[in-house]
Amino acid sequence: MVSLVSFLVRRILQGVLIILLVSFGIFAVLRMVPGDPARLILGPMATDKVVEATAREMGLRDPIPIQYVRWLGAALQGNLGQSYIRALNGSQIAESQGGVAQAEKAHVLNLIGSALPYTLQLAALALLFAVIIAVPLGIAGGMRSGKWPDKVVLYLGSAFVSIPNFWLAIVLALVVTAQLHLIPSIGYQGFSYTILPAFVIAIEMSPIFMRSLSTSVAGARRQSFVSLAEIRGLSRRRIFFGHVLRNAAVPVLNLFGVQIGALLGGILVVEFIFNYPGIGLLTVQAVLQRDFPVIQGIAVFSAVLFVLINILVDLASTWIDPRLDF
Repeated sequence: MVSLVSFLVRRILQGVLIILLVSFGIFAVLRMVPGDPARLILGPMATDKVVEATAREMGLRDPIPIQYVRWLGAALQGNLGQSYIRALNGSQIAESQGGVAQAEKAHVLNLIGSALPYTLQLAALALLFAVIIAVPLGIAGGMRSGKWPDKVVLYLGSAFVSIPNFWLAIVLALVVTAQLHLIPSIGYQGFSYTILPAFVIAIEMSPIFMRSLSTSVAGARRQSFVSLAEIRGLSRRRIFFGHVLRNAAVPVLNLFGVQIGALLGGILVVEFIFNYPGIGLLTVQAVLQRDFPVIQGIAVFSAVLFVLINILVDLASTWIDPRLDF
């Protein structure tokens, strides 16, 4: 119990440090890129005097560390700021002389909360597809190491890795949706619109898990405890599930924690191509519109999610293999 508490405290402190570094890095970079946020808020027709007055009122002329501390204090209270572009109803605010009152603009936290369920649904279905593809093939390759199932895993994984996700997304949208009319995919009007984007992400993720599981299963089968279990007369089913698969699952789980960043990147590209209303599409739109508060909020949210998932992965790995120490 003491070791568990020590582990959680250590990992939470590491996570807080990572989040602070990510948030400050993004915050500083966004404020050093060309373009004045006050001009973006007020529109191109506003006078320089009005723009400067607004910038000073918002604290945009203060040193970056002071601006960051102010933003961090608000973020700790659950306020990630307000969008420069979007109104409360989520639509884009038309630029006009004098701009739009800040109170009428959408809160970043609300925008993320509105898009998050769609992205979670997409990520969950993509992981399910990846498991369906990778687990049977990876286990078959590991159980027949060096033989044709193992070679199938190698060649199929190499083929999947070679396919760019944006190319596959476009081809599937054109063929499956536009020509064959089998599955809808552009926009979102129900769960069926999630299937093709999730499949694209799964194809991108599955090769790494296939090869890792195949290697882990093959390595576990060569361990002495498998030979001892056979000598003790344990059934092949019990040996496989209780010893081989359980030990092979730990490296795959750790790999999943490392691959969270790649999963988020894949979701970003795929959501944009399919016009899927999740965090990825919101991020791309915010970047194109230079909506700095939204970009900052999504970056911090992604960092928090990355830290939490890696902590859960470490806990699950230790539960599966008690030999691992916190």
